[in-house]
Amino acid sequence: MTTEDRGLHTQVLDTLGLAITGGEYPEGGVVRTDEVARRFDVSRTVVREVIRVLESMRLVRSRRRVGVTVLPAREWNVYDPRVIRWRLAGDDRPRQLRSLTVLRSAIEPVAAGLAARHATPEQCAALTEQALGMVATSRGHQLEGYLRHDIAFHRVILDASGNEMFARLGDVVAEVLTGRTRHDVMFHDPDPAAVTLHVRVAEAVRERDAARAEELTRRIAVGALEELDVLAP
Repeated sequence: MTTEDRGLHTQVLDTLGLAITGGEYPEGGVVRTDEVARRFDVSRTVVREVIRVLESMRLVRSRRRVGVTVLPAREWNVYDPRVIRWRLAGDDRPRQLRSLTVLRSAIEPVAAGLAARHATPEQCAALTEQALGMVATSRGHQLEGYLRHDIAFHRVILDASGNEMFARLGDVVAEVLTGRTRHDVMFHDPDPAAVTLHVRVAEAVRERDAARAEELTRRIAVGALEELDVLAP
């Protein structure tokens, strides 16, 4: 696939993904590949590759004599970062944010407790570095800079837990945090209390205090849910 084809592939994939997750193609609806090829002026090869990716996400099923049909939402791979991104871009954003934030509140406190037991000195240092970066970018409407440190902080927590299943959720958390920022479900400056809690979590992990790390991370999760009550009810 040429560089141009890869660019077209991404464009077609994002457009169809948004259309499917947004309900433009209802459950059982047919995606006509010839129409897609004409609409985007792309080759059938590009369309076939896009459909293959959508199939891997369980958004569609392709069968001979039937064509490409949209699967029920209950079958979608809702942990795929791209599916999360598309769903957060749609009208159902508040419910999606709440669902994902509840998931985080169930996983991350436990991961933080494990991190306090298993984090390497390098991971402890990285956690402190990212927490201080969050402090430095928490004022003056620096949300993009804050987002980078916030994502990195939570990736370290999940990785440092020593649980490979938790670690694989790093991309999911990154999409949640990114979607919350890009779709204005954030205050112009982060809540100072939440920023301080991240610093205290880093301290608890460094001091090997698992109970405190878990409790503080749970408070972060509760705060995130309370923010949604205000910004995305």
